[in-house]
Amino acid sequence: MFSIGDFARLGLVSVRMLRHYDAIGLLRPAHVDPVSGYRSYQAAQLSRLNRIVAIKDLGFTLEQVRAILDEKVSTEELHGMVRLRRAQLEARISADLARLRSVEARLRTIEKEGYMRTAEVVLKRVEPVRVAELSARAASYDGEDIGPVIQPLFTELCRRLEAASARITGPGLAYYVAEDDGSVMVHACMPAALESREGHDFAVVDLPAIDTAATIIHHGSMEQVGPTFQALAHWIEENGYHSRALAREISLHCPENLDEWVTELQMEVVPAQ
Repeated sequence: MFSIGDFARLGLVSVRMLRHYDAIGLLRPAHVDPVSGYRSYQAAQLSRLNRIVAIKDLGFTLEQVRAILDEKVSTEELHGMVRLRRAQLEARISADLARLRSVEARLRTIEKEGYMRTAEVVLKRVEPVRVAELSARAASYDGEDIGPVIQPLFTELCRRLEAASARITGPGLAYYVAEDDGSVMVHACMPAALESREGHDFAVVDLPAIDTAATIIHHGSMEQVGPTFQALAHWIEENGYHSRALAREISLHCPENLDEWVTELQMEVVPAQ
């Protein structure tokens, strides 16, 4: 038998925690002295304590821990629960990091207010182009919603084009269409030499010409595109234009290092009336 203090040290928990587990019936002492009330524990009870702590640290409430233990969870099942919880935590961490990057990007946009690079905007005609296209829905225009959708689309589109032996004729491009429910349809496109619009496992779309496009070059990751988009918006307004369509994003240079990306942003404009 071990005193509650010794058992706490062996189990790497606090005495207070053991007393609480006793009070709620989750881990009773092996013996309680009827006179002094001192609690004593057996080494065999460390097994249950280990399971209690492991399951609780997975994020379950003590009531849920009790229910799980009453079902006599095996070591293999505990490992499975740990793997599942690890995946959930990794997903949460990834989402939190993406949210943090989004906040930091927004702060950088704020810092650059008043220093917009409007001199770099160029007006030009954009010729029509036939593209192979895959699309999927994102929750919003937020970078943390767009990024996880568009990147796999381009990967899959390139794979399908290679399987079809289709010749890519230009840089990839993306465009977006807002839905009534606030979500966004993300379109990933690759210009390709495709005679037929039928018989493919991707859409073949003829994107129309843009008679007048206000364009600007963005250098760096698309997570940092905010200031460049806003520079374009300021130029359009200050030079007497209205925008008619959401921007197309042309991927001019996409090395592994995202900070070295070069992307042209195109927005159709017309003179303000």
